[in-house]
Amino acid sequence: MSTELRRLRNYIDGEFRDAADGRTTEVVNPATGEPYASAPLSGAADVDAAMTAAATAFPAWRDLTPSERQRALLKIADAVEERAEELIAAEVENTGKPIGLTRSEEIPPMVDQIRFFAGAARMLEGRSAGEYMEGLTSIVRREPIGVCAQVAPWNYPMMMAVWKFAPALAAGNTVVLKPSDTTPASTVLLAEIIGAIVPKGVFNVVCGDRDTGRAMVEHPTPAMASITGSVRAGMSVAESAAKDLKRVHLELGGKAPVVVFEDTDIAKAVEDISTAGFFNAGQDCTAATRVLVQESIHDEFVEALAKAASEIRTGQPDDEDVLYGPLNNPAQLKQVSGFIERLPAHAKVETGGERVGDKGYFYAPTVVSGLRQDDEIIQNEVFGPVITVQSFTDEAQAIGYANGVDYALASSVWTKDHARAMRMSKVLDFGCVWINTHIPLVAEMPHGGFKKSGYGKDLSGYGFDDYTRIKHVMTSIEG
Repeated sequence: MSTELRRLRNYIDGEFRDAADGRTTEVVNPATGEPYASAPLSGAADVDAAMTAAATAFPAWRDLTPSERQRALLKIADAVEERAEELIAAEVENTGKPIGLTRSEEIPPMVDQIRFFAGAARMLEGRSAGEYMEGLTSIVRREPIGVCAQVAPWNYPMMMAVWKFAPALAAGNTVVLKPSDTTPASTVLLAEIIGAIVPKGVFNVVCGDRDTGRAMVEHPTPAMASITGSVRAGMSVAESAAKDLKRVHLELGGKAPVVVFEDTDIAKAVEDISTAGFFNAGQDCTAATRVLVQESIHDEFVEALAKAASEIRTGQPDDEDVLYGPLNNPAQLKQVSGFIERLPAHAKVETGGERVGDKGYFYAPTVVSGLRQDDEIIQNEVFGPVITVQSFTDEAQAIGYANGVDYALASSVWTKDHARAMRMSKVLDFGCVWINTHIPLVAEMPHGGFKKSGYGKDLSGYGFDDYTRIKHVMTSIEG
């Protein structure tokens, strides 16, 4: 007996709509492998309608006072809090994540981040006005950019949507946001919540695939394109945006080194690193998945890490004892499995290395040791529940290994030696360096990387500034 799929719809100019040509795509629950909804497969007509709506709404939204935009964002935060259980249900269907962890680890920071950017709307900063030339006064205006085309990923659909729309709206921009084609449900619900608070056209959601995202970026209307996703996707967006010199904001892949020195508390490091590596099935660009451990404690550390990993559980969302749920889609399961299947002979799988069950896209927590710096699994982002371990002899070699990849998003150092930790924080070529911890983020501090991890910052005042432009105004004061 067939079950009718729930119908998700685009949100354009204050109303929910199907794709103009009626095309849809199935949305699958990764915990079951079964479709639960259909979503629009939006084309050029849908993108154009959303861009037109956003462009039409921009002047009035831009011209509101910062306090008026602040009040709107505070209302959005309150509404997200009030409808948290609906959002959790949508996100769990999207991703298969544990219900309890979605409730405790995603909703509170989302609400906090929206409230942070509500405050940022009223804290515009710039150089002081002054007379830098005789008879003339200069002032600096910080202005919104315009329409922003935003593409969110599938690993944290709700939270990444917040990271996109909150600073953009706070700064006075209007938004056309595309969720991943595998995880649109929670973003469509966010559109319902936000649309009840802001004027029509200010916030729009267009569902679809890569072609939809490309059409958004290549559309002449948006002044900025922002994406959180893979390096491949980011390069594609940058290439498309370059055709008419749009500003680009890229938060891309990561391969975070976790540098463990011999003086560290091994038990605490193992506990924290295993959680930071396997949380969300390792589908996190800052995940603690590339451990570098000093050779004098290597064997002890690997044994402890493998034991900790073997005790971590993955499973269905309603199981309160699981740390993480499934990989997001069959392609991701194939990618993770492929890295393990292609391991070189000198590598050793200490635990895991296999699919779990035959329903959904679950993969066992996996630890791999014996690896070399040029191995495929060291140089490339796995984006799954796999932690690799390499050994190093001294600080210099640790730095070389840590920096010797194309990614540069996040890193951590584990040591009791404060001077060493500070030296490492200086030379590690990553956008974030944690010391004796890994993965905590706060709204007040910037998140973003270097090299192939992209450019631009999320969160913080720096993230807000990325959604603004600077104008110099000079006036004569001599009559």
